[in-house]
Amino acid sequence: MAQSKIVDQYGRPIQYDQLTEELAAARTTGIRQIWHSSVASGLTPGRLANILQAAAEGSAHDYLTLAEEMEERDLHYASVLGTRKLAISGLNIRVEAASDDPEDVRRADALSELVGSPEFGELQADLTDALGKGYAVSEIMWDRSGKTWMPSRFEPRDQRFFQFDRDTGRELRLLDEADPVNGVALAPYKFIVHYPRIRSGLPIRGGLARLAAVGYMCKAWTWKDWMGFADIFGMPMRVGRYGPGASKEDINTLMSAVANLGSDAAAVIPDSMRIDFQNASNVAGAGDFFKGLAEWWDKQVSKAVVGQTMSTDDGSSQAQAKVHNEVRLDLLQADAKAESNTLNRFFVRPWCDLNFAPGRKYPKLIIDVPQPEDTTLLVTALEKLVPLGLKVEQSVVRDKLSIPEPAKGADLLGPPVVAVPPSLGQAINQEQVPKKPAVLPDVVDNQVRTLETVVGAQLDDMVDQIKELLDTVSSLEEFRDRLIETYPTMTTSQLADAIADGLTAASLAGRDDILRGL
Repeated sequence: MAQSKIVDQYGRPIQYDQLTEELAAARTTGIRQIWHSSVASGLTPGRLANILQAAAEGSAHDYLTLAEEMEERDLHYASVLGTRKLAISGLNIRVEAASDDPEDVRRADALSELVGSPEFGELQADLTDALGKGYAVSEIMWDRSGKTWMPSRFEPRDQRFFQFDRDTGRELRLLDEADPVNGVALAPYKFIVHYPRIRSGLPIRGGLARLAAVGYMCKAWTWKDWMGFADIFGMPMRVGRYGPGASKEDINTLMSAVANLGSDAAAVIPDSMRIDFQNASNVAGAGDFFKGLAEWWDKQVSKAVVGQTMSTDDGSSQAQAKVHNEVRLDLLQADAKAESNTLNRFFVRPWCDLNFAPGRKYPKLIIDVPQPEDTTLLVTALEKLVPLGLKVEQSVVRDKLSIPEPAKGADLLGPPVVAVPPSLGQAINQEQVPKKPAVLPDVVDNQVRTLETVVGAQLDDMVDQIKELLDTVSSLEEFRDRLIETYPTMTTSQLADAIADGLTAASLAGRDDILRGL
């Protein structure tokens, strides 16, 4: 087997023959099979404890199966986890050259073209599976038919095909017939292994499925009891009555009729018999207990996965969503940074080492997280500051507002132009027209208008939050308590800064008036 002088970050030489082979493909009769028995069915606290403990000790097969089944069976967990996955997989990727040197720029351009391929977008989405299970693996299928090493595709591999080493619990190894217990070392430059870095410690303990597993089990029990309750008390009890002279055949006929009413809603009985419908007593509102318990567990899962409940469980106004979206933005930034590090370590470096001469720094691949911009505040500031002499580059403002550069010959928006008739323009001598005295704007009016523009959005957000809070409470006492809890989340810093600026401007305007009066 041909070896290269190129070594990976662990000092292992590259095996060229392995780069183009499928090393972790599933096999029907081998140790890596795609068929697995269910673990979630009939899950009990004791069984769950054993599964989680076995995973922490290195036997994660049942835990990984449970994590997969949780996404298939629990609609809420699938929704919030899918939201977090899509948030990262939908982000754009940009490439930064190591320097302005032409060679570094050339490498970055070639990498940018590769990153823009559909296969790379699929890789970006496949790696997000690590969020739930703690790690994700994709195998690079290299193509050497041309002059360069290029990935023809990225094959996502089942996490159950791998095993962490028993000594450290951190080295991922491929289960193979050569070593079906401990696995074999991963081939250099062949696999992309992503750890989401949600928490420190052993990678197998870092998946969100471990956090949500208890909630999933308890909610499954709640759901089962709720459906049993609905089956018993959801319809009125059917009581058949027969007279003292009824024969055994008549009783069987009545019993069959009562049973058929549950499914067919129709029955035929003799005139001497009757069927009564009786509502169950003392069960009014009992179903709300099961509903409340299921919703409580859903909220705990939302906190674990997306960091909040307002946009997923409680319902929210636009103002509330802006406040709580900042928490989700922190999670998104962390996820994007972790995946960027993975792609730079396991793909950018191998691709550069295989195709370019060594000795240069690698280009950097960055998953961009767009930062929210208050465009209203930006436009207002430009409107006030540019006339005062502030120099602002147009390209910067276009990027902030997401406005592209206009094409040549396109119709452009601009200030209205007042057309002057040629005869009138020639007859009027501009030098003979007396100039009107400049009217100084009132300082107080200008300051009031400026404050209204700057603080309008912040005040609207605070009012929307208070209105939303009023709609969700049932008493003034509850509103008072909830308002105290909600106040720290309100965006008040910009409002306080605007008020402080207004007081300072008012003080300066007063001093100016006094000096003018002197």
